[in-house]
Amino acid sequence: MAITQAVVYDQARRSLDELFRVDRMGLNPIRLLLIGASSSEIAGGVLGHNSSYEYGEAVVRAALTVAKQNNADLSFQCCEHLNRALIVERSLAERRGYEIVSVVPRLKAGGALATAAWKLLDNPVVVLSVQADAGLDIGLTLIGMHLRRVAIPLRLNNRQIGNAIVAAARTRPMLIGGERAAYTDDK
Repeated sequence: MAITQAVVYDQARRSLDELFRVDRMGLNPIRLLLIGASSSEIAGGVLGHNSSYEYGEAVVRAALTVAKQNNADLSFQCCEHLNRALIVERSLAERRGYEIVSVVPRLKAGGALATAAWKLLDNPVVVLSVQADAGLDIGLTLIGMHLRRVAIPLRLNNRQIGNAIVAAARTRPMLIGGERAAYTDDK
């Protein structure tokens, strides 16, 4: 049975809503959210071999909706053929000083997620790297290189989008100084 675009949108939105609701002491607020997704894995295929623009678009649309509700910026990871570069809004890249590179993602060079983000963002650019506060990895696409230190893995209730496994993480500031250090301002 084929998975519909509406089902993918709904599952992605539920996972993203849950990611924003995680409330643990010490986590960074989500100002920049990273999404990595394999539409092939969502479809039940092998990473990079069954790309579906429709599934990529459903994930991007869900992310745009949830990010807007939570006043967060977005970054969408390209596939390995574009060295896992990221699609972001130009205003974000300029505001944060990200290095912009020259490429336009396509279904087989960048992936469905990146291609959909390129088409759906207002003024997209590709950047080499970001340090996101949280991430949603759909299909185990290895988003960790673009998360801030220290990433805290989360077990979401919605652990699949289509046939793809969902991994999520939030970040927190590093605890430094050892046993003599204080981590709160208790006077």
